[in-house]
Amino acid sequence: MFSILKKEITSYLSSLVAYVTIGVFLFSLGLFLWVIPSSSILDYGYAGLDSLFSIAPYLFMFLIPAITMRSMAEERKEGTLEVLLTRPLTDWQIVLGKYLACVVIVLFSLLPTLVYYYSVYVLGSPRGNIDTGGVTGSYIGLFLLGAAFCAIGLFASSVSKNQVIAFVIAAFLSFVFYAGFDYLGQLDSLQNLSLENLGITEHYNSVSRGVLDTRDLYYYIALIGLFISLTLFVLIRQRQKSLRGKDAIFCGSVLGILVLLGIVSASTFTRFDFTKEKRFTISPVSRSIMDSLKGPVRTVVYLKGDNFSAAMKRLQGATRDMLSDLQAYSHGKLQFEFIDPLAYIKALPDSDQKAAYDSLQVRGIVGEPKSVKSDNGVTQMLIFPEALVDYGGRDIAVNLLQTRIGLSDEEVYNNSIQNLEYSFSSAIKKVTSGGKPIIAFTEGHHELTDLQLNYAMKSLSDGFEVGRLNLKTVPFDVLMKVKLLVVPKPDSPFTELEKFKIDQYVMRGGRVLWAIDQVNAELDSLQRRGGEEMSFPKQLELDDQLFTYGVRINYDLIADLSCAQIPVATGNVGGQAQIQMVPWLYYPIFMPLSKNPIVKNLDGIKGEFVSTIDTLAIKNVKKTVLLASSPNNKNLTAPHIISLQSIEQEPTIKEFQNPTRPVAVLLEGTFKSDFLNRPVPPGLTEHVQSLPESKPTKMIVISDGDILKNDIGSDGSPFPLGYDHYMQQNFGNKNLLLNIADYMTDDSGLIDLRTKEVQLRMLDRPRIRSEKLYWQLINNIVPLGLLLTFAIFQHYFRRRKYAR
Repeated sequence: MFSILKKEITSYLSSLVAYVTIGVFLFSLGLFLWVIPSSSILDYGYAGLDSLFSIAPYLFMFLIPAITMRSMAEERKEGTLEVLLTRPLTDWQIVLGKYLACVVIVLFSLLPTLVYYYSVYVLGSPRGNIDTGGVTGSYIGLFLLGAAFCAIGLFASSVSKNQVIAFVIAAFLSFVFYAGFDYLGQLDSLQNLSLENLGITEHYNSVSRGVLDTRDLYYYIALIGLFISLTLFVLIRQRQKSLRGKDAIFCGSVLGILVLLGIVSASTFTRFDFTKEKRFTISPVSRSIMDSLKGPVRTVVYLKGDNFSAAMKRLQGATRDMLSDLQAYSHGKLQFEFIDPLAYIKALPDSDQKAAYDSLQVRGIVGEPKSVKSDNGVTQMLIFPEALVDYGGRDIAVNLLQTRIGLSDEEVYNNSIQNLEYSFSSAIKKVTSGGKPIIAFTEGHHELTDLQLNYAMKSLSDGFEVGRLNLKTVPFDVLMKVKLLVVPKPDSPFTELEKFKIDQYVMRGGRVLWAIDQVNAELDSLQRRGGEEMSFPKQLELDDQLFTYGVRINYDLIADLSCAQIPVATGNVGGQAQIQMVPWLYYPIFMPLSKNPIVKNLDGIKGEFVSTIDTLAIKNVKKTVLLASSPNNKNLTAPHIISLQSIEQEPTIKEFQNPTRPVAVLLEGTFKSDFLNRPVPPGLTEHVQSLPESKPTKMIVISDGDILKNDIGSDGSPFPLGYDHYMQQNFGNKNLLLNIADYMTDDSGLIDLRTKEVQLRMLDRPRIRSEKLYWQLINNIVPLGLLLTFAIFQHYFRRRKYAR
């Protein structure tokens, strides 16, 4: 077999056709990757070779048939096949020798493309900012694809004496197996047959990311084994009219081994993630969710359209990859598809278009205007960065785009990619879970009203049972069924009995979200009273209890230069009031800096009249600051006069240069009871044993109840939580609440998926702008130069060898 291998390689590399074929392949690849804008690595902007691995398969459909077409066809045409068969070689040694020679030639053709890797390595920002492991894994995928095409090409060469016909058959079969099954699977009558699994694309796309799944590896082995067996069969039939016993046994053994491999691969599989951050490795908690699916889950992704920017395409591709990875562990129960909603809506009659758009909005699919840079300038387009997860008639929207103030588009989209596993796993778990955890908002102390909490409760209702609860009347055994108790901006004192119920609820492992305003201050009240009022401390009688748990909410207010704006009348022209948006220092915007999964990568959180929080050294209680003011803040102790006239005064920067002040704290551990060594308060009508110390549990304290409040329009309808209708801007309040709910109610560690990191790898754009032509020439000329150099030396050594 080795002699056949050596002979084939030497023969092929001694012909001019070989170098012309490989040269055309490298030249075409260079143009696609470095010159043509739509597929150019330089224009894409990311430090990777994704374009190489998406374009190379189509060029392989011409390169590899050109390599393999002469393997068997030329032997038969020249009559040398009969001579070859008289040698002491078995049929399978001849076939395998020729096949391996073709594979080596394909590898030889790919070697010059390492210049592309070097170029991206040098152009990375910083230098070397490329995922070498991921590129290595992708090359493995490209090698497996080339090996499969070689097997197909060898078979095509065996069925014809004419090299051109062999080339055409090989190219046709390569296309059919690469993309043909995908097209067939799109037909309405064949959509349920999953024909795409028979095609190469489904498996190549998985491996070309840098992930080797043993099921994909088996597919390539099976495909290669099938066509090599067919080639062997054709070779035997050309020599004799029927199979001999040992030949039949050999072919049957090959097919039997392939079937056995298929059974083993389908039942147990392993995945090897070559990427540096293991970004395609699904966490155990997500695997558990996928493995436990009891019925089909359908996911429709609406992030599809034309003229997407590079960052949008990257998010779209990452979404497809994540769903494919989750699907691998779902036993076929997770299905997904991508839909262009604009194309769908435009295809409808004009009278139905608005109704279709409104129906998407009702289900949480909302279009967002985005600016996209192009050669013709900046164009505006509408994208739908959402997906809809459906199970048993119930659906839940998944937001794919995690915006954040102050970040570039690349950073925003990269953060969104990091959050994909959590977003989909959380949504699938919520939509498929039977019993929902209960979240109760307290009432009876002039807390936020149902209208003010409308959007908070509505947002939580997708995954939780949400309602109100009065601590004065609720039986303790009913309180213990609550997974998360929310205290939303109370305005009147708590009795000792109510505090006792909360305390013993915590002692038994209950979780509490305290959203407390310690100072009485409201903008509406300020405007009604002529623009000035006295802010004064509230008497909620919760200080001692919170102190015991490890925090103290101070009786003060934060004025912060990082703040929202409010409308103020600045004059009157022609009988019309002139309204101007001005910064309001008492509405701070908190930019989350903590790596805790509750707040990681969240957009700015808007607060209203916020106090500071002090943490206390309490044994066995871990404190994590979730939100804090900016360094440009000022502390005002209550009572304090608040006046709208202050907006006319320029803040003194020196007064606002202070350390950051915590406003939201996570407490985790075992808490001491506030009623330790104290009698049970009177009025308790049921027997509740007073526990001195809690089970391991957690609570969150936020010194602003308005963080949970949605604005209300002039017509009495609520705005979305976190949406400032004056500034017409969304803040991260809604996502903060949803993350808190997940963190506090789920002990599986699902929320920890939000800590997943995916490194942003960009090219050095300024360097590319100044050196673009240089790198285009390097990557188009150097690979051809290397090929030409090898050809010259090979020709020289061959002449020298035979001249003797």
